[in-house]
Amino acid sequence: MQFAARFGVSVATLRHWERGERNPQGPALVLLNLIDRDPAGVLRALS
Repeated sequence: MQFAARFGVSVATLRHWERGERNPQGPALVLLNLIDRDPAGVLRALS
């Protein structure tokens, strides 16, 4: 739940992704890729 709050993604959306019911697309996919590569950098940019 911290991830959802920290990056502005709803908990329900995260659950759908985790269960494979939906796949991230567009800006969400870009954000997830950036978080994967440089989580600290994304947090700095969002603060």
